[in-house]
Amino acid sequence: MKLGSDGHLRVYALSHPEGWYEVADIFKGYVKDCAYPAVCGRYGICSDGQCSCPASNGGTSYFRPVDNRQANLGCFESVTLSCQTSQQSFLQLENVTYFSLTPNLGDINASSCKEAYAKNCSCKAAIFRYHSNRTYGNCYLPTQVFSLMKVDKKMFSYNSIAYLKVQNVANEAPYTRIDNRMSNRLPIILGSSLGALFAMLIFIIAIVLFVRKRAKEDYLDQVPGMPTRFTYNDLNIITNGFSKKLGEGGFGYVFEGTLSDSTKVAVKRLNGFGQVKKSFLAEIETIGCIHHVNLVRLVGFCTEKFHRLLIYQYMLNGSLDRWIFHKSNECVLRWQQRKKIILDIAKGLNYLHEDCRQKIFHLDIKSPNILLDGNFNAKVADFGLSKLIDKDQSHVVTTIRGTPGYLAPEWRGATITEKVYVYSFGVVILEIMCGRKILDRSQDEEDMYLLSCFKRKAEEERFLDIVDKSSDDMQLNGPQAVNMMRIAAWCLQGDYTKRPSMSMVIKVLEGIVEVPEDLDYNFSAQASTNGEARFRLMDVKFNDTTTLVPSVLSGPR
Repeated sequence: MKLGSDGHLRVYALSHPEGWYEVADIFKGYVKDCAYPAVCGRYGICSDGQCSCPASNGGTSYFRPVDNRQANLGCFESVTLSCQTSQQSFLQLENVTYFSLTPNLGDINASSCKEAYAKNCSCKAAIFRYHSNRTYGNCYLPTQVFSLMKVDKKMFSYNSIAYLKVQNVANEAPYTRIDNRMSNRLPIILGSSLGALFAMLIFIIAIVLFVRKRAKEDYLDQVPGMPTRFTYNDLNIITNGFSKKLGEGGFGYVFEGTLSDSTKVAVKRLNGFGQVKKSFLAEIETIGCIHHVNLVRLVGFCTEKFHRLLIYQYMLNGSLDRWIFHKSNECVLRWQQRKKIILDIAKGLNYLHEDCRQKIFHLDIKSPNILLDGNFNAKVADFGLSKLIDKDQSHVVTTIRGTPGYLAPEWRGATITEKVYVYSFGVVILEIMCGRKILDRSQDEEDMYLLSCFKRKAEEERFLDIVDKSSDDMQLNGPQAVNMMRIAAWCLQGDYTKRPSMSMVIKVLEGIVEVPEDLDYNFSAQASTNGEARFRLMDVKFNDTTTLVPSVLSGPR
């Protein structure tokens, strides 16, 4: 993208072997040819795309073109203007206006505008804009004069007069003065050109912001395979006026909806700005074009004015944490279900890192972000914190993001690898196997932090002590449960280079590869006997005594 000296912001593309070629003039269609601030240079008057200098007055030419062969370079004063009003007169230009009008004085007449201009030495012009009567209008007093333009009666609903201060010419011929002053004109011209460019940049900021917003939205439509774009009115109908709230998460609410073909969907409405917008774009860019049985499917999205909504496939059994943390007769997972869920999560994460065109770092793997369909198939959800990196990139520098307790030790530094979500996956395995949260204040102090408890039980070789006892068949499958706990320990190694890849985890889960014997159960320096040490270091306040919020009962958060 290049901002030209003519004020046009153009987009170029590279084509081999032809080179760069123009593909779009961004402001064309929004800004008319004569409305660019420097289209005709300083003091130049634009009319139907042609440039000229202000007309003579009484036979005297007060302005001359910078270059007779290039009228668009603008004009300069034949005689330098001074602040002595007695030596000044006014050049009145009828039906001439300015590219912008920010009134300094409102609701005044033409004479008062001209008088205010005469008293202010710093003002280089006065633009008086009115409708039908010169006794009532608005006055603009610019301190720099860039391009002026003729009022096109077919396009403008107002009239305009431009007043320019000019120096009275005495006996000395204008051309003589010009010759005597030409050696001093170049710095003035250069300075004025820089000033014009600066003013032009200020002028286009608002348009650039508008275009960037539209470009981002249009970009989403141009990506092949993108989900369906819905209007806000469509979603209002689909959700029956957003009447059935399924839950709420970090950035908004989730509502149940039904498409025209009777397919149920979960509609997440994001509230707020800044990070919400980044989360919205990250979610669409990461899962908008990918499909995998173990990733939640993004059906569509809506970006209309200030509305940001994401539409997902409906997950009947809600989020995983409902089934492992909140015990009830209908919420108890059997051993085979837990084993299948762990394998599903591993396959989803392996796809993100090894099978996608770009690596995708999810960066927020936790049990609430794992959703279960009607057959208890697990799908990874909530890609709002995800980061896309190139296939050949092994490290990425990023700010801390994610949920305390699931974050790998290397988050204390700025550089991370794909092994950060292997660690988070290990925490999720432990939660599934033990049926409790990573931090549980209902436990004794020494058992409050699950990793500390796990480390102690591993040293005592009593893994089954902490296995979830709400399901009878967990103890009946003791050897397999112990092996699953050792897989979790492998994923939780404090040294990320010793953690397995997700493809290796899948092989272990399928019984193709064995877990190494030399595992280190001191998962990080922060996994001390003090269960809250890790959380205090991260300066995050947790409250695990809160009741179950609706967000864990249904679709994406």
